[in-house]
Amino acid sequence: MTASKGRGFRVAVLCNRKARVPHVAGAPADYLAEYDTDETVQAIVRALESAGHEALVLEADSTLLDTLRQAAPDICFNIAEGLRGEARESQVPALLEMLGIPYTGSGVLANALSLDKAMCKRVWMAHGLPTAPFQVFHRPDEPLRVGLRFPLFVKPVREGSGMGVDPGSVVHDEPALRQRLSWAIGSYRQPALVEPFLQGREFTVGLIGNNRACLPVPDSCLYDERGFHVFPVLEIDVSPIPASQGIYSSHVKSERPTEPRYLCPAPIGAELARQLQDLAVAAFLAIGALDVGRLDFRLDEHGKPHLLEINTLPGLNPRYSDIVMAAHGEGMPYESLVNEILQLAIARYGLATSSSTGGSPLSSQGDRVPASCRLEGQL
Repeated sequence: MTASKGRGFRVAVLCNRKARVPHVAGAPADYLAEYDTDETVQAIVRALESAGHEALVLEADSTLLDTLRQAAPDICFNIAEGLRGEARESQVPALLEMLGIPYTGSGVLANALSLDKAMCKRVWMAHGLPTAPFQVFHRPDEPLRVGLRFPLFVKPVREGSGMGVDPGSVVHDEPALRQRLSWAIGSYRQPALVEPFLQGREFTVGLIGNNRACLPVPDSCLYDERGFHVFPVLEIDVSPIPASQGIYSSHVKSERPTEPRYLCPAPIGAELARQLQDLAVAAFLAIGALDVGRLDFRLDEHGKPHLLEINTLPGLNPRYSDIVMAAHGEGMPYESLVNEILQLAIARYGLATSSSTGGSPLSSQGDRVPASCRLEGQL
């Protein structure tokens, strides 16, 4: 279901575009990995317009307070990553809540938890959800916790999009651990998270929806009795890129996104698929996420799934973002995905189904995944 065509809402797309992010002296090479391209932003605008909404783009920088007041949107479609700070993804939601402006996606706390991998894992552990044991290092010379055995995996504690992750993240001995910790802490100016390296297959599960027991959900057969629509499991196989050494890094995600094998539905048994999908919903609910999310998993040597992290602001590039490919894998068009996210927020806020400030209805054929990104099993 998408928003009905006709007089729609005035929707501000809030974003941080790569080309407009200020350069930071001494920043790591992948510091732009989290930010969106013009292609993504314009695809979202076209998708919203195809459902009859008036869409405008606002850069989520220091001008946002003023531009929001001038634009006076009915609702915001938030994909802003934030420019700085330990909870940067929460800054725009906090501003919108202060101004009383409705917006899509998770709120202040869930976005902060999503970005901070250690705090998120602590919440999951408290809920009894499977995630690997870990240790947070503030200094490279802190003693390694008893019970953590090599090989280990090192990554910045508060970054996404594979930032700070490459084949060197896997360390096999104490000297390599200390060297990697020194690089990660120094380069990203934040603590580093260390956990066992899970050597099994990697999956991601995208979902849209909200807890029907607490929040209204659009009246659609798309959503199950819990209030969620969970997409088919997507397996990510980076073996076609030998230099990746099996690691889904920021370089792969940002510079070579069409080269991995994306298998959707993943070639796994129905029991494991259902387990991953149910864990995704449970992990989403545990941190209080809203509307849309993507959960990443790896299997251990016994084939048991472990939660790696959650992305409450999953990428929405029409060609290669994981949740878009998962939706495509079950036949959901890009426009439908974008407008379902909007409709979930509209339902949560109890907004009317149409607005007096809507724009003219437009039509769109939508963005299609090109042949080079076509999903195996869905040809």
